[in-house]
Amino acid sequence: MPNLRVNNDTVLRLPEFSHAVIAGETIYVSGMIGASPGFTEPVAGGVGAETTCAFRNIELILAECGATLADIVRVNVYLTDMQAFAEMNEAYSAVMGSTPPARITVGCNALALGALVELECIAHLDTVPE
Repeated sequence: MPNLRVNNDTVLRLPEFSHAVIAGETIYVSGMIGASPGFTEPVAGGVGAETTCAFRNIELILAECGATLADIVRVNVYLTDMQAFAEMNEAYSAVMGSTPPARITVGCNALALGALVELECIAHLDTVPE
């Protein structure tokens, strides 16, 4: 079965990438920033608000794939200011709960559109879409 490219029209996307690719039972979600639908810049409120919004975007994309946040097995977090780690972590924990997936947080100099945080993830599907 060929890989399936998935996009959600309500989530910001540049034409150079798909929101997600389903390969077998694995969903690879592209890096998501905390931008609201229709906006081309991150939401106001800092790292915590951006983290929460990025997860909401990921949730919409996973729904298009037939999955939920509970199906995430790994998250990569890119953070422009490691001094904001606690704020990001608080928002992250509020979404992912007490049984979070594997994760790495990487400090970086800058992100697209001036975002403070970007999240990408890998999720598992119980059944492969046809």
